[in-house]
Amino acid sequence: MKKPQGDGVRSAVQWISDERQENPGTPIQKLIDQASTRFNLTPMETATLERTLKDSGQ
Repeated sequence: MKKPQGDGVRSAVQWISDERQENPGTPIQKLIDQASTRFNLTPMETATLERTLKDSGQ
């Protein structure tokens, strides 16, 4: 997986990865929305997060 730019995005990717291990049935879009709020991501950072997860096959 490519390393995302920005600490918030990196933290969000790690958090989503952890959440998916604990709750594999949670829809990825719900986790992205939660991470966006939790890590105070900008719309551009949220789009980067979505691309990062899509590129990694999550």
